[in-house]
Amino acid sequence: MRAIKKLFKYLFAFGVVAALLGAAGGFVAYQHFSKDLPEVGTLRDIKFQTPLRIYSKDEKLIAEYGENKRTPVSYEQIPTNFVHALLAAEDSRFFEHNGIDIKGLARAAYQLASSGKIKSGGSTITMQLAKNFFLTRERTFDRKFREILLSLRIEQELSKEEIFALYVNKIFLGHRAYGIQAAANVYYGQDLSELSIAQLAMIAGLPKAPSANNPISNPKRALERRNWILKRMHTLSFIDDQQYEDARTEELSAYRHGADIEVDAQYIAEMVRSKLFSEYGESLYTDGYRVYTTVKSDLQTTANHALQQGLLAYTERHGYRGPEKSFSEAERQDEENLLKTLNKIGNVSDIEPAVVVSLQDKNIEVLRKTGDRVTINWEQLSWAREYKSANRQGAKLKKAADAFKLGDLVRIQLRTAEAKKTKKKAKDTATEAPQQVWHLTQVPSVQGGLISINPKDGAIVSLVGGFNFHHNKFNRVTQAIRQPGSNIKPFIYTAALANGYTPATLINDAPVVFHDDQLESNWRPENYSKKFYGPTRLREALFKSRNLVSIRILRQVGIRNTLSYLENFGFDKDKLPHNLSLSLGSADMTPLQVVQGYAILANGGYRVSPHFIERIEDSEGNLIYQAKPVTVCEDCQFIDPEQPPVVTLPGQQITSLPLAERKVDKQSSYLIYNMMQDVIKRGTARRALVLKRNDLAGKTGTTNDQKDAWFSGFNRNLTTTVWVGFDQPATLGRREFGGTAALPIWIDYMRIALKDQPESAPVPPEGIVSVKIDPKTGLLATPGQSNALFEYFREDDAPTEMAAQSDKQQGGSETEDIF
Repeated sequence: MRAIKKLFKYLFAFGVVAALLGAAGGFVAYQHFSKDLPEVGTLRDIKFQTPLRIYSKDEKLIAEYGENKRTPVSYEQIPTNFVHALLAAEDSRFFEHNGIDIKGLARAAYQLASSGKIKSGGSTITMQLAKNFFLTRERTFDRKFREILLSLRIEQELSKEEIFALYVNKIFLGHRAYGIQAAANVYYGQDLSELSIAQLAMIAGLPKAPSANNPISNPKRALERRNWILKRMHTLSFIDDQQYEDARTEELSAYRHGADIEVDAQYIAEMVRSKLFSEYGESLYTDGYRVYTTVKSDLQTTANHALQQGLLAYTERHGYRGPEKSFSEAERQDEENLLKTLNKIGNVSDIEPAVVVSLQDKNIEVLRKTGDRVTINWEQLSWAREYKSANRQGAKLKKAADAFKLGDLVRIQLRTAEAKKTKKKAKDTATEAPQQVWHLTQVPSVQGGLISINPKDGAIVSLVGGFNFHHNKFNRVTQAIRQPGSNIKPFIYTAALANGYTPATLINDAPVVFHDDQLESNWRPENYSKKFYGPTRLREALFKSRNLVSIRILRQVGIRNTLSYLENFGFDKDKLPHNLSLSLGSADMTPLQVVQGYAILANGGYRVSPHFIERIEDSEGNLIYQAKPVTVCEDCQFIDPEQPPVVTLPGQQITSLPLAERKVDKQSSYLIYNMMQDVIKRGTARRALVLKRNDLAGKTGTTNDQKDAWFSGFNRNLTTTVWVGFDQPATLGRREFGGTAALPIWIDYMRIALKDQPESAPVPPEGIVSVKIDPKTGLLATPGQSNALFEYFREDDAPTEMAAQSDKQQGGSETEDIF
C-alpha cells in the first residue's frame, strides 16, 4: 500500500513538473512567436485595394481601371443565404468558437505527426483571415502557431460580423475578382443581393480553390463543389427540402462579365485617368477613388451616335472600298472554322464583320458571328459604288454582283429604316412603324470629333474624340491641331464690332493683291465662288462667309489689335499667324480651343474654362475634391463661405462659385450672336432650320482643298463644335464643306440635346437699338422703301443720314464656305 502511495506521489510530482515545464514551454513559445506578431487592431482601418471608377454626372459607370476588381460590402449587405453557404463550406461553428476549431486542429496535428505534412488545415474563417492579411502561405508548424495566436487576438479585437465581412471582402475568387461582390459582378453580372441560393453557393465554393472550383474554367468540378455545399446547407438546416431541390437542379449560369459599363465615354475616361495619374501615380488604380465627371449620360450617348452616323454617311457618300478580305470556297464550306475566324475579328462600335454566303440579283445574304444568316436588301447596299478617289466613284450598281463576291468579308450594322408613308384613302396617309434592318457599311477612314459644353461654366457635357476609341485612341478634340477655316471669322468680326464697326458697316468685296518679298509670287485671295460682290454689309459678309471682306476687316482693324483682342477668347496670340491669313482661319487650333471661344459668344461675353471633373471621392465616399468653376451669373454677388457675411442688395442673387470675368462687352456680344443667327437663317448653315428653333447661332468652316470641315453652334445653354477630316490631312472631296460634312452631325446631336428645352436667345441689352435701314448703303431707309430691313446698332452708332431713293437689292446671293 505504501508502495502504491509512493508511486502516486512520484507520478503526481512528475505530472506537476511536466505541467510546469509544459506551461513554461508554452510561455516561452508564446513569447517567441508573439513578439513580432503584427497589431491586429490595424484591421479596423484596413483599406482594400479597389479600382478607380469613373462615372458620369448622373452617376452611371463610364470606366474602371485597376487589376483587382473589388467592391467592399458591409456585413449588413451580405445575404443571409451566402453567410450560411460560406459557413457550410468553410466553418460551420464560426459563430460559436473563439477563433480556434479544436477538432480541426487536432486533425491537422495528427496529419503533421504522421506524415510530416498538413493535408487539411482545419482553419477557421478567423484563422484564414489572419493568414490572408498577415502571414505567408507556407504550410509549417511555425506559421500555424502564429496563425492561432493571431486568430485569438482578432477574436478579442473584432466582432464576429466584422471578421466575416473582412474575410469575404479580402479573398481572391478567380478572374481578378477580389471579394464576393466583385465575384457576383464577374460571374453573374449582378449585385450580390440578386443572386439565387445556387449562385451564392457557387461563390462560397471558390475560396478554397478559386481555379479548380471555377465555374468558367472548370464547370464540372464547380458544380460538384456547389452541390456539396448545398447538401451541407440542407444538413445544417440552413435551407429546407424545396430550396435544396430547386438549388441543386439549377443549371450553371456563370460566364465572364466585364465591368458593367453604362455609358460609352472612353475618350473622357482616358482624359480623367491621364490627369489623375500625374497627381496620384500607381495608387490611383488601387485606392478606390470614385471620379464623377461633368458628362451627362444621355447627351454622351447622343453625341456618340451623331458622330458615328455622320462619319458613316460620309464614307458611304464616297463609295465602297471593297471587302476587308475574301474566303475561298473551301473555307466557306467549313462553317465551324469560318465562324471561329469570324469571331476573332472585332466589332468596331456596333459595326459587325460578316461573310457573303449568297448572292441574289438585288440583295446578298451574309453569315454573322452568331451563325445567323441575314439578308441585306437593295436599299441598304445600292450605295456601294466603287471608291476611286475623294472626288470619283464607279458606275451605279445594277445588281449585287457588281460589287460583291461569295466569301467577301464585309461590315454590317443594324439600323432603323426610315418610316414610309402609305396612302390609305384619297386624302389620308398613314406612316408605317419604323423597322430594324441590316445595312451594309464599312469602317470609315475619315475621322471626326464632337465636344459640347455648358457655356455658363465650361462643363463638358459630352465629348467624342473619334469614330471608336478602341479602334484608335487618338483624341481629336484635345489633340488634333487643325486649321479652323471660316470658323474663326466670328472672333475677327467681334473684334471689329468692339472697335466701332456695326452690322451695317460696308466693306468692299473686291479683288486684292498682296506682295510679300519672302514669297515667289503675289498672294491673291478670293472667294470660293471666284466672284466679287462689291460693297457688302458686315452681317451679310458673315452669313455668306465672304473671304475678301474678312481680310479687309482684319487689315482695317489692325493685325496687332485683333491678335490682342483674340486673347479674350482664350487664344494665345503668340501661336496665331501674324499676317492677314489669320482672317481665313490659317491658325492651328484644337476643337477644344474653338469651343471655348464659342462659349464666350454664347454666354454673353464671359470667359469660362472647359473642365470635365466635377468631384472626386475616396473609397469611403468622403469628398476629396469638388470643382468650383468660374461661372456666368450676371448681377450676382460672390459670397466666400469661409469669409464673414457681406451686405447684398435687395433681390440680388448670391453664389459661392467664383464669377466669370467679362471679356466682350454686352453690346458686341449681342450683335455677334444676332449676326450669327443669320448664318442659320439665311447663310451656309441653312440646313439647321430643320430644328425649328429661333435661338440657334453658329458658323461653318472649311479649309483649303476641303481638308477640314467644321461647324460650331450654340444657344445660351449649350455650345457644340464638330470637326471632320482625315488624321493625315487630305481632301474630303470638292463637294464636302462644313455645311455638308460637319453640320449634319451637329444637327443630329442638337436635335436630341435640345429636345423639350425652351428657347433661350438673348434679348437686346441696354444701349442697343433697332433701326430700319437701306440694305445697299447701311443708311436710314427712305419712307416707304420696299426693300428696307431692320438692323441692330449701338445707340451711338446708329445711322442718322438717310439713303438716296433706291429700290435695288444688293446683288450676290451666293454663300461661301472656304478657308
